[in-house]
Amino acid sequence: MSGEDAYAKAGVSQSDADLAVSRLVAALASAQLGRPSRQVDLKGHYAAVIRLDEKTGIALSTDGVGTKLLVAEELGRFDTVGIDCIAMNVNDIICVGAEPLAMLDYLAVEKADPEMCEQIGVGLARGAELAGIEIPGGELAQIGDLVKGFDIAGACFGTVALDSIIDGSAVTPGDVVIGLPSSGIHSNGYTLARSALDGIAMDDDRLGRPLGEILLEPTEIYVKPVMDLLASPARVHGLAHLTSGGLDNLLRLKAEVTYEITDPLAPQPIFELIAERARVPEDEMYEVFNMGCGFCVVVPAEDEEAALAVLRGHYPEARRIGQATAGEARVIRG
Repeated sequence: MSGEDAYAKAGVSQSDADLAVSRLVAALASAQLGRPSRQVDLKGHYAAVIRLDEKTGIALSTDGVGTKLLVAEELGRFDTVGIDCIAMNVNDIICVGAEPLAMLDYLAVEKADPEMCEQIGVGLARGAELAGIEIPGGELAQIGDLVKGFDIAGACFGTVALDSIIDGSAVTPGDVVIGLPSSGIHSNGYTLARSALDGIAMDDDRLGRPLGEILLEPTEIYVKPVMDLLASPARVHGLAHLTSGGLDNLLRLKAEVTYEITDPLAPQPIFELIAERARVPEDEMYEVFNMGCGFCVVVPAEDEEAALAVLRGHYPEARRIGQATAGEARVIRG
């Protein structure tokens, strides 16, 4: 069974999702504003950038946590999903070289539960601390006719100098790809993960920790290491947050190169368990999950050591996992 087949069987069709997004984007493009667009051309990239003036851009991103929330509900533990919500937004904002400044949260619930909301707030506050952002407001909607349980999403913004936007267009053959470790599954692929692990008790400790704890491990927030890197003398040609699609997220960078990933970071044991239970081949696992690498940095080869000196201050495991080579836009692993 392929990863796409396994994911579709679990209830998610990536091809349908891609088509739906393209149709939605096409409809949005038909809007007539009566004025020139302020949007910077970053089609397919991680965050949108709107020109504020001739020098400054506002970077915008919105995302949620997905079906990881169902694990939180099953365990009755809600103090980590706020971190995930922050991470999924700020990790996209930094991919254009922007500094995240603030996020608004949207919490939709079947019925307001003070204890649950407090726990979610604890996670949001912790995520805000880790990302160095503020949460100046948000929305709590009680919509029991639409929601059974709860959903949480955020909308984040940051600022970036227009002449410092990183879109990947500077990536050239010979550049080095550096991988930063993930904390686990993060917040993508949970429909397949939950299907694969169905029947295993949440307190099962075959992986050295209770399964529920592993599944609720918060998404890593990469803001501080990336901001430190951007402030260093090392040149940065590309930044990629590895979400659904795994290493193929490198193709969101605006460069016609082949990324050869010859030494990927080691996946955590949870991925092996999912693959074994769902009978998903390794190649397809890399199409669905981050497989131990949550973020990639692309730098010129001559700046590799300088970049690693900064990044290893946050992640000792950070290392070169591959390079960009001449060829069509694709990712080759192995």
